Amino acid sequence: MKVTMAIPSYWGRESEVGWKEGDAIYDHPTPLDGEGTLVRAILSINILKDKDFQMAIIAVPTSEDIETKVEYKIASIIKSASATAEVEILLFGPSHLQRIHDLLISDGKREYGDLLQLRGYSNVRNLCMFIPHILDSEVAVLIDDDEVFEDPDFMTKAKEFIGRQIEGKSINAVAGYYLQPDGDYHVKKTFRPWMKYWDQFGKMNEAFDKIIGNQPRLKETPFVFGGNMMIHRNLFTQVPFDPKVPRGEDIDFLINSKMFGFDFFLDNQLTIKHLPPPKMHPVWRRLREDIYRFIYERTKIEKQKKIGGVTKVRAEEFDPYPGCFLKRDLEEKIEKACKLLSEEYLAQGDKKGSEEALKNIELAKIDAVPKFDPFENLCIMQKRWQELMEYASKKRVNLAIKEIIEGKGK
Repeated sequence: MKVTMAIPSYWGRESEVGWKEGDAIYDHPTPLDGEGTLVRAILSINILKDKDFQMAIIAVPTSEDIETKVEYKIASIIKSASATAEVEILLFGPSHLQRIHDLLISDGKREYGDLLQLRGYSNVRNLCMFIPHILDSEVAVLIDDDEVFEDPDFMTKAKEFIGRQIEGKSINAVAGYYLQPDGDYHVKKTFRPWMKYWDQFGKMNEAFDKIIGNQPRLKETPFVFGGNMMIHRNLFTQVPFDPKVPRGEDIDFLINSKMFGFDFFLDNQLTIKHLPPPKMHPVWRRLREDIYRFIYERTKIEKQKKIGGVTKVRAEEFDPYPGCFLKRDLEEKIEKACKLLSEEYLAQGDKKGSEEALKNIELAKIDAVPKFDPFENLCIMQKRWQELMEYASKKRVNLAIKEIIEGKGK
């Protein structure tokens, strides 16, 4: 079984510059003048007993004008880490993507370029599947660079069920889960009054206890962790991540997959340590992105139609999380939570934060509601993604793109 491990690494401007309007929004991109967590993640693979896989590091800049610097930075990190790493490490960055776009244009397939982008979580995750596809892998292992391997048997477990039939069910997607810095799987956040109505972390922990904390070892799951998932080519050649969702692309992909007949299973022995840096953006902004995400996903579920090859799903199938945010009372949750958050900001003397929190309520009613049919959009994209993957499987095309990814033929 050939396996490619894909690790995106997000980088922003130098510390003194910080985030600028128009830059892509990620939770904690590493400043160009920082060390980041990538070296730590790469070196942690040495603990693994099974090192029979390729690794692809995807260089993700927050802005076009720092692309070259980001690629150079990550290339130097890979070079230093490769001295002790015991697996082949490939770099994929903006320059590689541009060469693939040039190839598509010269081949009269410009339209496929829209499916291969380096901005936004979903687009990056799609590259985490496209690259393994080009490298002829059966399985894509998606890991993040703010994690470390602590279980020597991680890859053995990762390969154990994927691609098999178990009790009549095809296992094409397996999720592991995160261990927090203290070694526990629960999310620990200080409770604030506004969370009474936006009980995201409480519902997450409820779901974790139900799925992670109980037997059997492998079971269907309503949630998934983007930095610990195994996707078989049966799935990654058929269903894409949806670039229209601003964050939470992992669970959105689970929803998409279920709509096209693929269930996700969680292995409660497949763990990785999650050691994220502090998040850059204020609470009101992160809440805003979640509001857009849940309204978009709820609309996608509500707009489902009877189409051949598509399975209709219900919000209740994703209870307790994220299902609790995909139902009719979502607007009520938003309004009550944002009002309390606004009051909290005011009490802290943060007028802008207070205004932005209240603005979330209006945005939820107007701007967050998709101006198009998300379900129809997904179905169109799914067909195009399938066509792209079939096109990229042609020997001539596959070899040309593989040379780009492997850094040959420049």
